[in-house]
Amino acid sequence: MSECPAHRGSLSPVLFTYTFTNTLCHQVTIVRKRPTLSFPQLLLCICLLCALTGAMALLSRCTSADRRFEQFTSQVFREEMTASTLNMHYTIADPAAFGITDYEPVLPLYTSGQSDANEERCSALLRQLSCIAYDKLSPENAFTYTLLQRSLENDLALAQFPYYKEPLSPSSGMQSQLPVLLAEYTFRTGRDVTDYLALLDQVDDYFASLLLYEQEKAAAGFLMPDVSLEKVRKQCDTIVTTQELAQGTHFLQTTFEDRMLELQAQGILSAEAVSSFLKENDRLLTTVVQPAYNTLSEGLYSLETSGSAGQASSISQASPGGIIDTSDALPKGLALLPDGKTYYHHLLFAETGSSRSEKELVQMLLAQFQAEQSAIRNLARQSPSLLSMLSEGITEDFPITEPEEMLSDLQSRMINDFPVSNPTPSFTVKDVVPSLEPYSAPAFYLTTPLGDSDNNVIYINRRNSPMGLELYTTLAHEGFPGHLYQTVYSNRAFLDKNTDPARKLVWYGGYLEGWALYVEFISYDYAADLLEQDGQSDAAQAALLEKHTRSLQLCMYTLLDLLIHGEGAGYDQTATFLGKFGIDSPEACKAIYTYIAEEPCNYPKYYVGYLEILKLRDTAENHWNDTYSDRKFHTFYLEAGTSDFSSLEDLLLMTN
Repeated sequence: MSECPAHRGSLSPVLFTYTFTNTLCHQVTIVRKRPTLSFPQLLLCICLLCALTGAMALLSRCTSADRRFEQFTSQVFREEMTASTLNMHYTIADPAAFGITDYEPVLPLYTSGQSDANEERCSALLRQLSCIAYDKLSPENAFTYTLLQRSLENDLALAQFPYYKEPLSPSSGMQSQLPVLLAEYTFRTGRDVTDYLALLDQVDDYFASLLLYEQEKAAAGFLMPDVSLEKVRKQCDTIVTTQELAQGTHFLQTTFEDRMLELQAQGILSAEAVSSFLKENDRLLTTVVQPAYNTLSEGLYSLETSGSAGQASSISQASPGGIIDTSDALPKGLALLPDGKTYYHHLLFAETGSSRSEKELVQMLLAQFQAEQSAIRNLARQSPSLLSMLSEGITEDFPITEPEEMLSDLQSRMINDFPVSNPTPSFTVKDVVPSLEPYSAPAFYLTTPLGDSDNNVIYINRRNSPMGLELYTTLAHEGFPGHLYQTVYSNRAFLDKNTDPARKLVWYGGYLEGWALYVEFISYDYAADLLEQDGQSDAAQAALLEKHTRSLQLCMYTLLDLLIHGEGAGYDQTATFLGKFGIDSPEACKAIYTYIAEEPCNYPKYYVGYLEILKLRDTAENHWNDTYSDRKFHTFYLEAGTSDFSSLEDLLLMTN
């Protein structure tokens, strides 16, 4: 779980703004004869004056367009930030620095007319954009304009499908995400504390709106199936319990107290204020938050037992083999919903940032699949014993065991390939609280906002904790040179270059998760070097084999996502596909199918993003020729900030 509402980007180094310098000239009075001009001289002066007048007029128009655009983006940014306090808190550390001083803490509600409202807002913003002369903008503003326009156009297309989104997904729904975001809500000031408590006081209304949304989905025939509803209900019943609250041991109590004591130690809060806030937190958790979870669970149970879920979302269509599958009411792929293929097309762009068609993506994936297979065969041919070593796992003999040591080693090895971020980002490694272990990834990082690069936390899920090579590469994904490093470096570049804050409103999982997967694969080479230095040559080769094996697996899952959601493949077809690669356990096949069906575009945002980065790197090598280096490419990518890949390619081709 490396995603949160605040995954955003920063600025490209090749962009620039117009700067104007007014030079104050000292007036010196000199008595001289009045000069006379010949006719050619006079004509030349007139021509120069006309040219200067034209240039000044053009400059004025450009300046006017830039001013209008920046006023527009500033207004949009403030509106978006104040509409969701959680999003604002995870995006900017100091709202006042961005002109945001008067706001009310808000957990935005799901409403029956939300889709219409989103459509109207996107249309209105696009109309305002169209009134700004794009060709009169500075290069930097023109790039921001393009990013916003493409994002808004796609959001407008998605708004036509009001019930296709699932905010209560079993794997990434707000019922499990919200507590983590609240537990890591950084307290910098007393205002942060009061904002936080105000958000707690809105959890009941927020969950009520989610339940109403699910009821509307059920009425429209789009409710999640029974098997998914049951998972969500169990999460609601276990994440916040009366027993833990009564004992004072719930993580929303213990983490809150830790943050309070830290503010007291810093002299920001008095002991009396801390005591008052602790009591209020306990009251809200007991009287608002826990009952909200109960109400949500009961409401979902009513939907489950009403028969709406199974009727709406079970697989009841005949497979190509003529077998009808209704087992466990497995979820449908998007392609089987009305106009679902169109929705999936727009969702792919929203999640991956790739503008390629589904057909193009399949071709790209198949080519990569063959390349990974070839690499595996070559390594296995050189050393047949590698396959058995791979099956046993490279864990016990891995030279480093502690997460902090692994992160330090990664920092030292990446120095030649990536730009240096000064000062070196600090970090803390924490364990996921036991009540969230069943719903959390093996490791994850919550991004820090603009203006706060010091509070970096990487979570380790001890229940599903990887070891050895797997832990090393996972920490590369989440830490260095992955999400933590990417976030801190990009945020610092963003502030240094005074980038338009509206760029933080653009989000593509492919840009962010694609990067994390890209550097994760690089870390396998670092691990191989580490093992080689430790005298484990065979293990080093096995690490390289594992890299290609993992890539092959993710490629396969991404292909399945396109088949299930883009083509309408059901469980039987999925099981047949997996069986060709030795995955023949019904339980395993069902788990893989269910996860992909419940989480459309999850695998593509990782793997398609990764492949797009490889394509972009090839473009950089061809364009920059002798001046190309990995460090130069990585600097460009990190400083460009979150963008769709077509825009990134256009930007790259304008650099030298």
